[in-house]
Amino acid sequence: MTESAAHRESLPFDSTAHLLARVTAQLGTQLRHVSLNGTRRPMTPPPPPPPPSRPSAPPTLVAVAHGSRDPDALRTVTALLERVRELRPGLDVRLGHIELNEPLLTDTLAGLHRGRGGDAVLVPLLLGRGHHVKHDLPQAAATAPHLRTRVAVPLGPHPLLVEALYDRLTEAGWQASDTAHPGSGVVLAAAGSRDPESTADTRRTAALLSERLGGVPVVPAYASAASPTVPEALRALAARGRHRAAVASYFTAPGRFAAQSAAAAPWIAAAPLGTHPALARLLLLRYDQALAGRSLTPRHHLAAA
Repeated sequence: MTESAAHRESLPFDSTAHLLARVTAQLGTQLRHVSLNGTRRPMTPPPPPPPPSRPSAPPTLVAVAHGSRDPDALRTVTALLERVRELRPGLDVRLGHIELNEPLLTDTLAGLHRGRGGDAVLVPLLLGRGHHVKHDLPQAAATAPHLRTRVAVPLGPHPLLVEALYDRLTEAGWQASDTAHPGSGVVLAAAGSRDPESTADTRRTAALLSERLGGVPVVPAYASAASPTVPEALRALAARGRHRAAVASYFTAPGRFAAQSAAAAPWIAAAPLGTHPALARLLLLRYDQALAGRSLTPRHHLAAA
C-alpha cells in the first residue's frame, strides 16, 4: 500500500460531510453581502439614520408702532402685543418704534437673532399705505443684513378694523337709535399722509364704516398732511344738517393727534382702537398673509441689498 493510499484510509469517515458544511457556511456568509439585484453590499453595516430634526421656529413677528410722547401709547401697544401672544402661543413677538419711543425698530432688528441670522416679518401698526410703510420700514430692515425679512401690508383697510371702530363708537355712547336719526353723522379722524394711496385707504374705511352704521354718512378727516381737517369735516356735516356728529378715532393708540381730534367733537368721541381683540387678530392675519406671499416687498436677503 502506498503512502497516499494509507493517508486516504486514515481520513475520518465524515470528512466529506465536514467539507460540505464548511462550503455551505462560507457561501452563506458571502450571500449576506449580495442584494437581490446581484450587486455587492458593503462589508460594513450602514450608519444609523440621523435623529429627526426639530421643526424650525416660525419667523419673528416684529410689530412696528409709530411712537408717541404720550406714555399711554407705549402701554397700549404693549398690552395689544400681549393679546397677540395669547392668541399665538410660542410665536416670538417683538416691538419696534419708528421714532419717539424705545425700542426703536432698528435696535429691535439689530438684536434679533444676533450672529446667527433668522427670519422676521415686520407688521406695521399703521392704517394705510403711507411713507412710513413704503420707505421707513424697508430702510430699517436694510440695516439688519443678518435677517431675512418681509414687510407686511398695513392694517387697513379691513373689516376687522371696522368692527373695532363700531365697538368703540358704541362704547362712547352711539346707540341703534342714532343710526335712524336724521341728524347723525360720523367723522373718521385719521393721522393723515401726503401719499394718495394712504388717503384712499382711509376713504375706503370710511365707506365700510358707513355701511356698518346702516348708511350714516362717514366723512374721513385728518389731523395733519391732508384735508379736510376734523373741524372742517364737522362743518361739512353740519352744512348737510348732520349736527349730531360723532368722531371715530382711527388711531391704533392714544397720542397727540387722537386727543386733538377728540377735542373737536361736538357730541361723542370714540377711543382709539387700542387693545381691541379684532386688532390683535388682524395683526396675526397680516403676519400670516406676509408668510403666504402677500407683503409689501418680496422676501429677500438684505445682505445683498
